[in-house]
Amino acid sequence: MNERPRIAVLVESTRGYGRGLLAGISSYVRQHESWTIYWQERSLRDPPPRWLRGWDGDGVLARIATPQLARALRALRLPVVDLYGWLPKGDWPCVRTNNREVARLAADHLLERGFRHIAYCGFKGVNYSEERLPLFRQCINDAGLPCHVYQYLRFPPSADLAVREQQGVLYRSDLACWLAGLPKPVGILACNDICGQQVLSACRELGLLVPDQVAVLGIDNDDVLCNLSDPPLSSVDLNSTQIGFEGAMLLARMLRGRSTPRRTILVEPRGVVSRRSTDVLAIEDTEIAEAVRLIRTRACDGLTVAELLRSCSLSASSLERRFMQFLGRSPKAEIIRIRLQRVVELLAEPDLSLAAIAARSGFKHPEYLSAVFKKKFGMSPGQYRRRLLRARVRLQLA
Repeated sequence: MNERPRIAVLVESTRGYGRGLLAGISSYVRQHESWTIYWQERSLRDPPPRWLRGWDGDGVLARIATPQLARALRALRLPVVDLYGWLPKGDWPCVRTNNREVARLAADHLLERGFRHIAYCGFKGVNYSEERLPLFRQCINDAGLPCHVYQYLRFPPSADLAVREQQGVLYRSDLACWLAGLPKPVGILACNDICGQQVLSACRELGLLVPDQVAVLGIDNDDVLCNLSDPPLSSVDLNSTQIGFEGAMLLARMLRGRSTPRRTILVEPRGVVSRRSTDVLAIEDTEIAEAVRLIRTRACDGLTVAELLRSCSLSASSLERRFMQFLGRSPKAEIIRIRLQRVVELLAEPDLSLAAIAARSGFKHPEYLSAVFKKKFGMSPGQYRRRLLRARVRLQLA
């Protein structure tokens, strides 16, 4: 091997997910390696670059989305890490997102907002959409609710990804008919941000209010696309930067001759980035909806159940009973849940002390925070922070 390894990076920059992968690869190389990177502008399903044929390099990081690219990489006989993971019988280790956790985060996000009508919108025959649908539907069914489904169908089986993703623009009337027929209010998970933007556009043409009648959640957290949407699109952040980092770290191990099993490594999504498209509480009981809004606004400022009771006209027993009816948990449990959600966010900042985190999340004492945290998650805040730095764990906040 040359003194400075030459690494081909075949990752598109046309999507936010690909740009995140590139950022993660760059971060790993800056911190740990001295690689010469070979990269050029490309889209996901572009043919292999001409220079790749007979290329005298040392390793490859690639989104292997076509059999043509797979054949070209096999011919090189070099260490390869796949950052796509959808080709059958892959020859290489793969790093990609954990779609089961994506589905759980998405379902929790919509259910926490009180939706009793839930739907999924995707692209028929597109691998990531097909995998996410049954996982999301199971989460919704486990909550005792049905899941309405719409998938674009008007394309030949051989159509590539870009053609399939254009269907929401080409056949807006089909999507509009489905949206018009859904019970309202409804929370919709779109299979990615492109689909989410198409759903929002159809809602606007139908005169449906977002998020009051239709709340829309995307997947990818493509910051540009989400903020181009009207209203801005909430989205599950797939943690693509960490996927790129992990992929580069795996390739480095392979270049050093360490044995690597041919398996898929799943990276946990970072969480839901909430924007205006899901900024709503779909709770029919207006008094409980207002109480929940107050909790989500002031829980981290030290709000107590006694203060919550003083702000509404309900008795303690009535408030408890109606919280259990609409949220499945008590007012105190909801306050603690919101505080712990903030704690998890703050633990990602390595310079914050536990005392500072307690103060910012509404806990009077760091000792009490630690006890509540350990009871909920089975580990101390410090243990979680150490695991978080390795980006291998995501606590369940439901």
